[in-house]
Amino acid sequence: MSEFAFELELCAHLETRREGILARQLGTSVANPGGRILDVVCVEPGPEFEDRVALSSATIPDAAIEADVGTGRARYWKDAFDCHPERAERAVERACEIGFFERERRNGREYVRQVARYPDWYNRLVGIENKPDLGRPGDLEAQLRTDVSLGLVDEVILATESYVTRAHLNRIPEEVGVWRVHREESAHADEVAADETTADGSTLEVEVLREPDQLPVSEPGIEPLESFPGRTDIAVVEPAAKARQRRRVAERAYGKGWRTFDIPECGACEPTAGGDLTMPRCAWNGRLVDANTECSPSCPGYDPETDSLPTVDLEAERERRTPWEANPDGKRRQQSGLDQFG
Repeated sequence: MSEFAFELELCAHLETRREGILARQLGTSVANPGGRILDVVCVEPGPEFEDRVALSSATIPDAAIEADVGTGRARYWKDAFDCHPERAERAVERACEIGFFERERRNGREYVRQVARYPDWYNRLVGIENKPDLGRPGDLEAQLRTDVSLGLVDEVILATESYVTRAHLNRIPEEVGVWRVHREESAHADEVAADETTADGSTLEVEVLREPDQLPVSEPGIEPLESFPGRTDIAVVEPAAKARQRRRVAERAYGKGWRTFDIPECGACEPTAGGDLTMPRCAWNGRLVDANTECSPSCPGYDPETDSLPTVDLEAERERRTPWEANPDGKRRQQSGLDQFG
C-alpha cells in the first residue's frame, strides 16, 4: 500500500476513535521552517474547544492572534502589530474575512477589535509518522530523532503495516510509540459501520506494540539543521518559540483537517467506500490514488465520462463526522464586509 493510501485510511480510522482534530502534512520545525513535516497530527481538545468551534472554521492567522488587539475598544490596526506592515495588513484582512476581527472606520483610519478572546482550545499534540513498509524506511530514523530532540509535540508514534522486529525497535528512539496496523477482510462488509471500513471494504485494527513517552514540550528543544561529515548543525529552540509553533500547528490543523485530497475527474473513480466514507478510489487501479500525482488523461485507465460521478462535499463530510463546523455563527457584533469601506 502507498503511504498516501495508508495515511488516508489511518486518518479515517482514528477520526472515529479520538477526540479533537486530525490533520495531515503539517510543518513542525521551528528554526528551519519546512524542515520537518509530520504525516498526521492529532490535536486533543482543551477546556475551551467549543469556543474555538463557534469562532471560525478557518485557521486564524498567527499575527492576528499575537497582535495587541483585544475585545474592548477598537485599535488603529498599524499600532497593534509588531511585524512587517505587509504581514500585518494580510493578517488584518484575513482575520476580518474569517470573523476573528471586526473593523470600523474613524476619520479615514481603520480600527479593529477581536470579536472574542482567543480561547484556550487545544491540549496535547500527538504526531504520527506513517511508514507502511519498514523495508523502505528512507529518512525515518533521522525524522523521529528530530521529533524527539525538538519535543514540539507531546507524543510521537510510528505507524506501519510491516512486521516489527527487535532490530526495528532498536533503531527507533525509545521515546517513540509503535503501532502495527492490520487490514482484515470483512466477510460481512455490509454489516460493518461505514466509518470502520477502508476504501476496499476491509477493516483496520491498530495493535499497540510500544506506548509513546511524553516529550518535554515545555523545555528547550534541539532542532538539527544540516548534517555534514563528522558534524551536525543544530539550533536550540526556547520554550516560548515552541509554544508559538504549537499554536500555529494546532491552528493549521483546525483549518485544514485531513481531507485535503482531490477526487479524480475520471469515470473510473469510485469516491465512496463503506457507505458514505469518501475516498479517492480508482476502480481501474483497484486502490486509492493521489489525483495530483497519479491521475491525468494520459493514464491507460482514464475514462472521460464523468457525468455519473456523485457530488462530493468533503467539508460537509468533515462536519458530519467531527466537532468541526463549516459555518459557525461566529461572534461578530456587526457585519463588517470589505464593501462597506469602499
